[in-house]
Amino acid sequence: MKANDWHDPAWVATAHDWIEAHLDAEPTGWIEEIRVRPWSVTHRVPTAAGDRWFKANTPPCAYESPLASALAGWLPDAVLQPLAVDARGWLLSADAGPTLRDKIAADPARWPLLETWSDMLQAYAVLQRATATHADEMVALGVPDLRPPLLPGHLKALVDDPEVGAGAEVAVPFADWCAELAADGLPATIQHDDLTDANVFPAGPAGFRFFDWGDASVAHPFGSLLVALGFAGHVLDLGPGDPALLRLRDAYLEPWTDLAPATTLRQSASLACRVTRVSRSLAWQRALRDTAMPVDEDFRTAAAHWLAELPEPPVI
Repeated sequence: MKANDWHDPAWVATAHDWIEAHLDAEPTGWIEEIRVRPWSVTHRVPTAAGDRWFKANTPPCAYESPLASALAGWLPDAVLQPLAVDARGWLLSADAGPTLRDKIAADPARWPLLETWSDMLQAYAVLQRATATHADEMVALGVPDLRPPLLPGHLKALVDDPEVGAGAEVAVPFADWCAELAADGLPATIQHDDLTDANVFPAGPAGFRFFDWGDASVAHPFGSLLVALGFAGHVLDLGPGDPALLRLRDAYLEPWTDLAPATTLRQSASLACRVTRVSRSLAWQRALRDTAMPVDEDFRTAAAHWLAELPEPPVI
């Protein structure tokens, strides 16, 4: 049995045995595959207490399970708490209802996107502040260490990797950007690296609960704005520097204002959105290593695509 072959009958039987051993309620139907990717697979398990969700990751992304468990211990009201985790990169969770994206789509008058995203980004920043003291613990769990001083070395390794296919090294002052970020005094912490309204539940005392940590790293906190603001700009049809995007940026930065002047925070946000393109490339490199199924060409070229974006100005 291959360790991560989503459709191998032996792997499926082993995974289902583990699921059934860790359920907190009586199953009421067949376990069903819902979402499959080369790097992860998700199954739905109907039970008498509602659906339960199983997720398996390939070995390079297996750190999601211990990270999700640790985050639930540190911040139980701000994250989706797994019912069970396994070192193989497996997680079992209870259904948490519609995601924030689902809520916005179903009732945009109640969940106006700009205001809702502002609140969500602030809640996420609070989560990052709270987990900053656990940065070394997260690295010890296997979470990639992408703090600014280490990124130039990661960039060189990406450029040298024939599987990435990035070509010649990108001519940007990348090391200078990283050095400036490292000197701004802000603590490294959890960096989701795929923060959108699809990975958030609008529930819990804190107002939001965050999940799906398969791309996460320990890094400069503001790197999370790269995907978050990029996606918000796509949904709202906003170009770089649009006042609405700047409003979202400033909402996110507000919980950090006791650590540095506003000008420093905004400069760091711009720099972080540039250097985190390397983090995104690394996330794709991990996802496409030791995959469980064939990889589409769009996925295979994603790491090189993010590196090619390095010379482009940031969205903010």
